[in-house]
Amino acid sequence: MSSAIVFTEYGGPEVLHLVEAEPPTPAEGQVRIRVRAAGLQPADSLLRSGRFRAFMPARFPQRLGNELAGVVDAVGPGVAEFQIGQEVLGPAAAPGAHADHALADAAQLVTKPAGLAWSEAGALSASGQTAATCLHDLGVAEGDTVLIHGAAGGVGSMAVQIAVARGAHVVGTASERNHQFLRDLGAVPVLYGAGLAERVREVAGGSVDAAFDTAGTDDALAASVELVADRSRIGTVAAGADVERYGIRRMSTRRSAGQLRELVELAEAGKLRVFVQRTFGLAQAHEAYKELDGGHVRGKLVFLMS
Repeated sequence: MSSAIVFTEYGGPEVLHLVEAEPPTPAEGQVRIRVRAAGLQPADSLLRSGRFRAFMPARFPQRLGNELAGVVDAVGPGVAEFQIGQEVLGPAAAPGAHADHALADAAQLVTKPAGLAWSEAGALSASGQTAATCLHDLGVAEGDTVLIHGAAGGVGSMAVQIAVARGAHVVGTASERNHQFLRDLGAVPVLYGAGLAERVREVAGGSVDAAFDTAGTDDALAASVELVADRSRIGTVAAGADVERYGIRRMSTRRSAGQLRELVELAEAGKLRVFVQRTFGLAQAHEAYKELDGGHVRGKLVFLMS
């Protein structure tokens, strides 16, 4: 049997339940993974709360979790690149990584490096690929000055490090308690809120080439359009951001094993770290999601299984 977090109605963390079920069977091109770690994403809370129902309705009983790391324990037809016993990381085939066992498309997985801790490996795929995709689509390159809102969060902290690795100058918004954290990542921190554009302009030396938003606040978006001349280089992944009002891009992620492999190589080279604020067992689902819903997470929250 296998434990999994499910919900059968929309709501807060209290609607989550831990159930026992038979481990799933991998289909063509899939592997089953004995999950060792799985990151929590804001998208998981949006699905659970019902805020995603217009374009991604839940199928009750609905599982959660989009990224994982673990050990292959069953291989579906047509899979030649992975064998039972291999340690891997990547996206789940469908929401369901918050469980002892989950399915994944073999073509989306990469081998887990021995030096990467399970908690970090389980939280790399979703945030890392979102950050990498968006920075690519915004054209962030060497010599650019890029403004990153919510820079201490899961996607934001990945975006800071990836942009720095590309040779960009990074200004990151965050609460004051996270300013030294951002300095350690190579960004210049600024406090969000009223007067943000002036503070950014001062530390950036005037112009800003691109802005990437993970916060969705009016202060962040208004400052971005004031500072960046080309609105096609302003993008957000925040669900509540009013993109029509500000004339900016709503961005989405693309996942590929090639892109994930590049992120793993950055991690192995010490240029990309996954910051884990706290780990939980599956039985602590209520507590984990309550912390996720509260915001102000530095890096990632992770379910860690034995």
